[in-house]
Amino acid sequence: MEDFWAMVLAGLKVWVCLIVSLLMVPAMFGFSLGISETYMKILVKILEWATLRIQTVNKEQRIIQSSSFNSLVQREDGSMEEELRGLRRSRPKPPVGGDFTLSDCFYFYRRGIEDIVEDEVTQRFSSEELVSWNLLTRTNIDFQYISLKLTMVWGLGVFIRYCILTPLRSLLRVLKSWLSEWVHVMCYRICARGLSCTIHYHNKENRPRKGGICVANHTSPIDIVILCNDGCYAMVGQSHGGLMGVLQRAMARSCPHIWFERADMKDRHLVTKRLRDHVNDKTKLPILLFPEGTCINNTSVMMFKKGSFEIGGTIYPVAIKYDPQFGDAFWNSAKYNMVSYLLRMMTSWAIVCNVWYLPAMHQQEGEDAVQFANRVKSVIAHQGGLTRCLFPCRDGGLKRAKVKDTYREEQQKKYSSMVVGSEEDRSGNSD
Repeated sequence: MEDFWAMVLAGLKVWVCLIVSLLMVPAMFGFSLGISETYMKILVKILEWATLRIQTVNKEQRIIQSSSFNSLVQREDGSMEEELRGLRRSRPKPPVGGDFTLSDCFYFYRRGIEDIVEDEVTQRFSSEELVSWNLLTRTNIDFQYISLKLTMVWGLGVFIRYCILTPLRSLLRVLKSWLSEWVHVMCYRICARGLSCTIHYHNKENRPRKGGICVANHTSPIDIVILCNDGCYAMVGQSHGGLMGVLQRAMARSCPHIWFERADMKDRHLVTKRLRDHVNDKTKLPILLFPEGTCINNTSVMMFKKGSFEIGGTIYPVAIKYDPQFGDAFWNSAKYNMVSYLLRMMTSWAIVCNVWYLPAMHQQEGEDAVQFANRVKSVIAHQGGLTRCLFPCRDGGLKRAKVKDTYREEQQKKYSSMVVGSEEDRSGNSD
């Protein structure tokens, strides 16, 4: 019995090696060994032989029609008006009542029934009728038995399609998913080596799992490279142009990333729906989100926007802390564009950082999205040794955007209470 399973395992290994060497490797490099072309030529020859065999056996009865549709209703050429005038000329005119006769209605009844029996529009939504038999079905009663040779060829075709082609295509599908993640991680690791990255991962047992949301503090675009060295993620962000846009389009071809247009980002319901649909599919990669919405200089954690915590599902917090003595990883996008920033990174001594995977977190009962976001932010800041900005208005996006009126009014009320005093103080003094 052990010898049997050893032989099965050896055969499976040979099968996988053949698939990788003959199909996957040529496909990866964009060339063909000619196997598919040869297969198609042989298949065409077999189908032509089958068709000739059917025509030979059925000389008296014509099984396959030359036209695209087998007409059940025979119609004469000409318009309805011409047909109706011809019918009325063949009938005598009534002595009283003019040209109209009740029998004229039967013509329209007949045409209506003909259209119901053979609707030309509906026929366009059914499978195309072939001029030859493709050996894929034997439901036609005329094809139940043509000859012994043709039946044997059909049986061989069933074996090839169900026992060879179907397992082959299923295996390729599984290998594609596995190879996609493996190549994804491999490319990011090559990127990290090019930047001389030294990364220390802690508590790997807490790594994000599929169907979850990975939430991390944000210092640099390299954060993505750092995290993807240890696993695959689905990215979420706004579509860009230029070099960043080229990178985004290349990434979208390998993994199901979620890129939004600028107009879509303003529609909170649309963004939330797409993210929730992704999270509800437990087969998809975990989403990687940076709730701060902008890069912070590796010393602090700014306000976490609540949108990431309204989706639901499991939150996997991750803390990232760079060692500044080897190079400044912070990207000040208001000062450096992407090309100049990458040049600074390429000319630095090294990129050294620590990554802490924290235990999964869930929204507690009675806790709203803002409170949940602040709780996750506190955990990340504590683990990474980062300063946590306590005030809710400390939004990193304020460095570029105009200050909201609500924030300004809140500060005005605060200063007013300092100078004039609060309403309770004034009421107390008046007493």
